Amino acid sequence: MIREAVRHTGTYPDVYLQNRRTLVFRIRTARADVQRCTLFCFARTEPEKVREIPMVWEYRDELFDYYAAVVTFHQIARYQKYYFRFDDALYYSAHGFSQRCPTDGFFEFLYANTTDAVTVPAWARGQVFYQIFPERFCNGDRGNDPDGCMPWGSPPDRVHDMGGDLRGIIRKLPYLKELGVDCLYLNPVFKGDFNHKYATTDYFEVDPQFGTNEDLKELVERVHASGMRIILDGVFNHCGIHFEPFQDLLKNQERSRYRDWFFVRDFPFDITHHDYECVGAYKYMPKLNSGNPEVRAFILRVMDFWISEFQIDGWRLDVADEVDESVWEMARIVLKQKHPDMLLLGETWGSGLRLMNGTQMDSIMNYVFRDAVRDFVALGAIRAEEFDARIQKMLSGYPVDMDLSMFLPLGSHDTERFLTLCGGDRRKMTLAVVLQMSFMGSPSIYYGDECGMEGENDPDCRRCMIWEESERDQELYELYRSLIRIRKKEPALRTGRQRTILCCKDVYGYFRGEGRDVIYILVNTGGDNCDLKVPVVSEGRFRVLLQTDESRQERALISTEKEAQQHFLNEDVIHYKGYLNVTLAPYSAVIFKEDQTKEGIL
Repeated sequence: MIREAVRHTGTYPDVYLQNRRTLVFRIRTARADVQRCTLFCFARTEPEKVREIPMVWEYRDELFDYYAAVVTFHQIARYQKYYFRFDDALYYSAHGFSQRCPTDGFFEFLYANTTDAVTVPAWARGQVFYQIFPERFCNGDRGNDPDGCMPWGSPPDRVHDMGGDLRGIIRKLPYLKELGVDCLYLNPVFKGDFNHKYATTDYFEVDPQFGTNEDLKELVERVHASGMRIILDGVFNHCGIHFEPFQDLLKNQERSRYRDWFFVRDFPFDITHHDYECVGAYKYMPKLNSGNPEVRAFILRVMDFWISEFQIDGWRLDVADEVDESVWEMARIVLKQKHPDMLLLGETWGSGLRLMNGTQMDSIMNYVFRDAVRDFVALGAIRAEEFDARIQKMLSGYPVDMDLSMFLPLGSHDTERFLTLCGGDRRKMTLAVVLQMSFMGSPSIYYGDECGMEGENDPDCRRCMIWEESERDQELYELYRSLIRIRKKEPALRTGRQRTILCCKDVYGYFRGEGRDVIYILVNTGGDNCDLKVPVVSEGRFRVLLQTDESRQERALISTEKEAQQHFLNEDVIHYKGYLNVTLAPYSAVIFKEDQTKEGIL
C-alpha cells in the first residue's frame, strides 16, 4: 500500500533554496496512505552524521498529501545526500523503494548558488493590490483629453476614449489610502495605440493623453508618501505598429537593422497578420523576437529605466508565459542585483509552475484561484470538496513565500466583472470577497469592484469608475474596508499558513496561522441554513471579527466542547482540541478567532 502511495512522485522529491543556508525538501504521497514521512540527510563527507527530520504535512488535494521539511545549515548548503522513510516500513531513495535502510543510491543536493534561492520581496507577501485601468479611472486634466473624447460614463468600446489620466489617479490617492490598499497596479501608461495602450509605440514616454513623464514621477512620489507602492504594466511580448523599429522594418524591409527584432514570414511584407507573427491574429500588435539578444537588452533597459529614474516598485509583465524565458532569467539576475526589492509579477492564465521556478517570476496573476472561486461561489458549478481540491493542488505547487505573494484577482481588465458573474447577487459577491481577502496570497481589487461596478467581458468590464457616492454600493465598499482593516491587524491573514477544516456540500471552512494566532473563516454558498460542528485547534472562547449575516450578531457565546466521537476533516494531520457549534445562514460568512482577552464573544 505504501509503495503504491508514493509510486507517482512525478518531479518529487523536490528541493528549493529558501536562502543559501536553508533548504526546503518536499515530497508527495497518495492521499492518507502514509501517516508519517521522515527525511534523512547527511553531508557527503560525513556519512556517519545522519540527521533525522520529521516532515510536516502541508496540503491535501483529491489524490495526494504534500509534506515538507525545512533544514538549516551552519554554512552554505552543499553536497547533501538524502532519502525518505514512509511510516516505519518503507524507504525511498534514488534507487527506488526498499524495506531496508539504503546504503547507497541517495538523492543528492550539490550546491546552493546565489541565484538559486527563491527570494520574494518581503513587502509583497500578503499585501492588497488595487488595479487601475488609467483611461477609465478618473479625468484629472481635461487639457490632455484626446480628440473625440466621449462623456465620462459612456458605454465603453475598444475605440473611444473617456479622458482618464495620471492626474486623475493623483487626485484620488486619498480615496485609495482610505480604502486601505497597499500597492497600485496600473495598466499600460506608455505611449501606444488604442485606449488600452497594449500596442506600445514608445517605451520611454508616458502617453500624452495620460500626461507627462513628470506627472508619473509625481504620482510615484505621492504614492510612496502615502505609504503605498506602485507597479507598472510592461508589454514586452509585442508592440504597436508605430513602434520605431517596426516602422524602420516596414520602410526598409529586409535591409532594416531591426529585421531580427520581429518574425516576418517573407519579404516584402505589409501590415497584415499573414505576413508576420502577432498577438493572436491582431495585425496591429506584432510580436517581438524576445530571444534576440538585442531585444532582450532593450527590454531590460526599459525595465531598469523606470525603476532607476522613477522609483517604481516593480513590473506586471503582460503575457509573460509567451516571452522567451531568458528575458525573465536575465531580469532576475541583473535587475534583482541592482533593485532587490522590485517585484516581478507575470501574467498567465493557467498553472504558473513554469514561470514560478525560482529563476523568473516572484508572483503570477493567479487566474486558477479566480476560476475556482467563480465556479464555487458565482456559478455554483462545484461543491466545497472540489473547490478545496483545486485550491490545495494550486498551493502545493509553489514555495510558501510565493504562495504568500500570489496575486489573487476576482476580475481584471480581461474578464467579466465578478458581480456580473454572480448575476448581480451581492450576497455571492460578498462571499467571494471574504474568500479573497482571507486567503493565502495577495488579493487584488479591480477598480470599482468595491463600489459594485458590473460589466461583461472586455470592453464592458472597462467602464468608467463610479465617483458619485449615490451610485455606489456603500455596503460593499464598507465590506472591503472592513476586511482590509482586519487583514492589516491580523498577521495570520497576511503571512499565516492555510489549513482546510470543513468541506460540507456548500460550506467551506479553513484557518490561517499557527499556534494561538489563528483566524477561522467559514462561508456558506448555499441557500439553506447550516448547523455545523466546526473543529478548532485551541480551547476557550471565540469572538467574531466579521459576520455578513447581521441577524445573527446578537448571539452571545459559543463555547468549545471536548471532542468525543466526532470525526473531522483532516483530523489525521491536524490536532483539533474541540469544536464549536455554529449556524451559518444562507449565503453568509463569518470570520472569528480565539478571544485571548476573554472580553469578546461569538
